[in-house]
Amino acid sequence: MNLVLHNYWRSSASYRVRIGLALKGLAYEYRVVNIIKDGGAQHTEAYRALNPMAQVPTLEVIEDVGSPVVLTQSLPILEYLDERWPQHPLLPIGASHAAMATRAKVRALAELINAGIQPLQNLTTTRKVKALGGDDQAWVQGFIASGLAAYEAAIAETHGRYSVGDAPTLADCCLIPQLYSARRFGVSLDPYPRLRIIDAACADDAAFQAAHPDRQPDAVA
Repeated sequence: MNLVLHNYWRSSASYRVRIGLALKGLAYEYRVVNIIKDGGAQHTEAYRALNPMAQVPTLEVIEDVGSPVVLTQSLPILEYLDERWPQHPLLPIGASHAAMATRAKVRALAELINAGIQPLQNLTTTRKVKALGGDDQAWVQGFIASGLAAYEAAIAETHGRYSVGDAPTLADCCLIPQLYSARRFGVSLDPYPRLRIIDAACADDAAFQAAHPDRQPDAVA
């Protein structure tokens, strides 16, 4: 069995999946999809055959027999990894009502980033804002700041070293790439003390370090 991750170093959705793979100790082949150069390799016919939405990441799971499994969208990819390789669970385990509620909380935090912030800062959106004559930087900054403020409030009763307790979860796989993007777009993290605690804990974690954009083979200074 072989895992092939089609991704781009600075894509926050790609970054999420790299964190999940690293937390689970899974080796994978890194394939670059440069979403910037020459109009973006995600729009080629070959890549669209894998991912009709022309986005990154895409994960191919190549078995010893049979056709490869092709997975798209970062959160379903991470949940697939969690079900197939349950070591270091990304979603809290257990059959109790409390465990179910905690899993729902983790998913809600992940979606706060995935649905509430990231689509408003992605390349397609910012290019459209610029094309319409808007200030793409100001557009992004406002959505990031309000989203992070919501996340900060949402973890008031759940956070420890991480968003939910003292072990990283699916929520942190989404949060850390978003904090990277916040810095890139000039959004201060000073108003978010809980997020800064989590950020520091993840910065000390080897899995998060290995997944960092600047450490990827296609990183650009």
